[in-house]
Amino acid sequence: QVQLVESGGGLVQAGGSLRLSCAASGRTFSSYAMGWFRQAPGKERELIAAINRSGSRTYYADSVKGRFTISRDNAKNTVYLQTNSLKPEDTAVYYCAASNSGGYYNTPQTGNRYDYWGQGTQVTVSS
Repeated sequence: QVQLVESGGGLVQAGGSLRLSCAASGRTFSSYAMGWFRQAPGKERELIAAINRSGSRTYYADSVKGRFTISRDNAKNTVYLQTNSLKPEDTAVYYCAASNSGGYYNTPQTGNRYDYWGQGTQVTVSS
């Protein structure tokens, strides 16, 4: 069992930055690939970034590539999402999730491959 708690969301002007954090409980954090998802009102949830168990491999959706960076610190049981050059269309609730599927180098890219989810943190970007 893994519990995930996101933090770091808030209100920011377009062009600004936020660093989201996701703290995980338990001693097996390094056994999970991690992902960041977001869901805007009236839209489907989308995966925006994923990272494998060791942090050696990452995946980004085209919508955030070059602006967002996912990283993890297994010693601190925490995964991060650095968001830069934020746009109003980045406004959404951001969720972290943990996946126990796939191999060591896997960066799961669909929601149904994730086993545990956080409660979400709101990011609002004003124009």
